[in-house]
Amino acid sequence: MAKTDQTKLFAEFPEVSTEKWEEVIATDLKGADYERKLVWRTGEGFNVRPYYRAENLADLKFLGTQAGEFPYVRGVKNCNVWRIHQTLRVECPKQANAEALKILNAGVDSLEFEITSHDFSAEDLDTLLAGICIPAVELTFSGKKIPHVAEFVLAKIEKENIAADDVHINFNIDPIVKHLSVKGEWCEKCGGVKCFEKIAALAEKTSAYKGIRVVTVNGNIFSNAGSTIVEELAFTLAAGHEYLVRMTEKGLSIDDAARKVRFSMAVTSNYFMEMAKFRAARMLWANIVKAYAPEKECSCKMFAHAVTSAWNQTVYDPYVNMLRGTTEAMSATIAGVHSLEVLPFDHAYEAPTEFSQRIARNVELLLKHEAHFDQVVDPAGGSYYIENLTASIAEEAWKLFLEIEAKGGYVKAFEEGFIVERVKASAATKDKNIATRRLTLLGANQFPNFTEKADASLCECSVERADGEGNKLTPYRGAMAFEQMRLNVDRSGREPKAFMLTCGNLAMARARAQFSCNFFACAGIRVIDNTFFKNIEEGVKAALESKAEIVVVCASDDDYAEAAPKVKELLGGKAILVVAGAPACAPELEAQGITNFINVKSNVLETLKFYLQEMGI
Repeated sequence: MAKTDQTKLFAEFPEVSTEKWEEVIATDLKGADYERKLVWRTGEGFNVRPYYRAENLADLKFLGTQAGEFPYVRGVKNCNVWRIHQTLRVECPKQANAEALKILNAGVDSLEFEITSHDFSAEDLDTLLAGICIPAVELTFSGKKIPHVAEFVLAKIEKENIAADDVHINFNIDPIVKHLSVKGEWCEKCGGVKCFEKIAALAEKTSAYKGIRVVTVNGNIFSNAGSTIVEELAFTLAAGHEYLVRMTEKGLSIDDAARKVRFSMAVTSNYFMEMAKFRAARMLWANIVKAYAPEKECSCKMFAHAVTSAWNQTVYDPYVNMLRGTTEAMSATIAGVHSLEVLPFDHAYEAPTEFSQRIARNVELLLKHEAHFDQVVDPAGGSYYIENLTASIAEEAWKLFLEIEAKGGYVKAFEEGFIVERVKASAATKDKNIATRRLTLLGANQFPNFTEKADASLCECSVERADGEGNKLTPYRGAMAFEQMRLNVDRSGREPKAFMLTCGNLAMARARAQFSCNFFACAGIRVIDNTFFKNIEEGVKAALESKAEIVVVCASDDDYAEAAPKVKELLGGKAILVVAGAPACAPELEAQGITNFINVKSNVLETLKFYLQEMGI
């Protein structure tokens, strides 16, 4: 038998130092600025290098631990099994029960019941949970009067003599974020005192139940209001810490208080950053709890639920939301969350259908049973890129967390307007980036479905941004401004048209026609594309015959000096003339009365609004 070759793969190749890499990069840049060309400045406030090497891990203190070991960067357990979570609105307990039984048999093992009635009773709870084996599933209760619902649930557990270790129940009680931060005021005129008294009492009453969490910090609200990833993390941790302080002030030990807190955070399409966020979150929370010297180190573990982003869902071309949900689910599961809810693709504009719920559920089932994501613990661990992202997010979030603590904690920072001011500033930056296409929302501000028309059942409220005035967080969707504009066109009873007059250099004409078609279709304007016109007279004749309100000249920069004025003359003011591009001759064209230009630097939203206004829409 031949002797096995033990030579390490690639051992015969000499190591390439960082200096050598940098020399080659500098040569390829040909004098261009390295920082501007290759270093990405994130919206989270730190730089990302074009590449990372082993030496970039040298200063990262959290490396070297395994999953299940403090500070839990790699996970709170030594496996990557997560629960598949789905939410049901409870308007009729019997109907909700039937739906719950159906989805439990379809792969869901974490059920959330959103109670919609203030009059929900113990009898309603029995109806709701009929046939559901409580030890076999995780249950979450949210919505109206949850402290009262919790009393019914606990009474039922005791009545049925269910062992404490077999109970896995979460109560979504969150006066700090879900109520104060969204409504701008406490639910009672007592500074929230009664809310915290109820939380402390419920935490104490359930102290024997390790699987019951009485507080859920709804950090996803920050993300869906437009915050950055760092802000979502810092504000969520600060709110969680506020609960620890309030509960320990009521006499609970740090161990008992920490075990009663559950975190719910959004997961956006920022694929690698979201992986790093959850890893950083576990580490920071572990250190926050550790500072209180708990008796048991397991009290430092973060209990993290993830829900795919509502902020980036679109009403137009909604099936794209399936793709968004899939990549977001990948980020969350790779990061090692406790449970995950993938929002149905139609979440933004209707009560989810059976089909949309099944597809959302199947995303997770596929990741488990076909992609086997649950078989590998922290697959991102050891990646130079992910480890450095984790460190950068943790560092920036910790700075912001300390800033909040210096103001007296989350509640005081919120009441002085600090939280809302930060989120609104971040949301405004995102809105501008969407309007200028620096941030793409497929189907809304880029690559729209040209033939799509809004369904008659689409409610205008689905695309109208709620009033964000005052000191409160207002969740919205990034695509709303484009969707509202497009819906106005769809409901106007008009069919505005933009005609592509392609002439001059063929390659440039086609490239600019493609750009312009995407540009105008974002407003629901019907685009009339054309391959090429041999001469301008032929193009203008076809444009006038089409009765298009907008004529877009698509040519090369060198062609515009002659072509654009000629098109203007032949059109005779019968259509709005637009030049596609930013030619050097623009000042000369403007002097001749040609003032409309579209290019990659345009504010697409404001430009389209202007043209619609010019057309009387």
